[in-house]
Amino acid sequence: MNPTRRALLKGGAGALAAGTVAGCLDDIDATNADLETGYAAFFTLWDWAEQVSGDAIEFENPVGAGQPGHGWSPSGDLTRNVADAGAFVYFDTPEFSWAQDIAATLESDYDTVAVIDGFEGLEGELLGWDHEVDIHAHDSEDDHGDETPDGHDHDQSSVDPHVWLDPVLAQDIVDTIASGLADADPDNAETYEENAATYTDDLAALDQRFEDLVDAADRQIAVFAGHDSFTYLQERYGFEIHTPTGVSPQEPSQSDISATTELVDEEGIETILYSPFEERDGQYPPLVNTILRDTDATDAMAITHLSGTLATWQDEGWGYLEQMEEINVPAFREALDAQ
Repeated sequence: MNPTRRALLKGGAGALAAGTVAGCLDDIDATNADLETGYAAFFTLWDWAEQVSGDAIEFENPVGAGQPGHGWSPSGDLTRNVADAGAFVYFDTPEFSWAQDIAATLESDYDTVAVIDGFEGLEGELLGWDHEVDIHAHDSEDDHGDETPDGHDHDQSSVDPHVWLDPVLAQDIVDTIASGLADADPDNAETYEENAATYTDDLAALDQRFEDLVDAADRQIAVFAGHDSFTYLQERYGFEIHTPTGVSPQEPSQSDISATTELVDEEGIETILYSPFEERDGQYPPLVNTILRDTDATDAMAITHLSGTLATWQDEGWGYLEQMEEINVPAFREALDAQ
């Protein structure tokens, strides 16, 4: 990825500042939407929309660097800015409720804006928040690439939205973005389709890297000092991430922490995983320090859920693929002892 590409220079904080413009939508003509610009609801969707659109459309990411995308809420009238653009890419899930609200307004009043739901077509693949990964179900499978998660029909409020962390399902989302843009802009349809095909090839290569990593692993369980956002990744490749909190963002109980420290020593785990969004002043989060203090583990490495980005990664020009390859793959290699 080119670290100087224009959207990195204009996205994030700049887009958020633009969203603070006051005013209602009454003075926006529904014919004014500009398909040369668009918005995406969080970092990964923004990166994929940029990859697919190329030079045809400039997408903005309203979520500033250092902020995770899910649970985020915009300040000011972001809806006004999105209505002025030509496309809006989002996930129809309560984890991005602000984006649901904007999409509903656009679909109701601004039919010139292409509203693209990345969840479209994935209903049978979505996992519930309470989904438990059975790593033994993968033991008899020869080809991870042909597997799909055992999804079920869920109420949207019970769906784990972190589907983008599965490189296989990510390919479907990228294709959905390309199809939505092609429908809205037939003159550039071939560009969107070709860009999507190139990018999904890269995602397929990432899928292979994870397959090879897990196949080479001496351990099938890792410990993550945070709430688990990686169920789709575990389900795809057949390993387990243990956390003191599970999927809950609440503080873990002392008994949960004790169970985690026992597991670390029982499994001989040396590297603890954590979220870099929880670092403060370059220091490990407190829970990491607790586990390192009370176990034989000697190291900690960050993994990212990719709903947001950090300023240092933004400066490097790292998108989804780069962060997966530079952050997550090395960390899981260490945690699972896949040397």
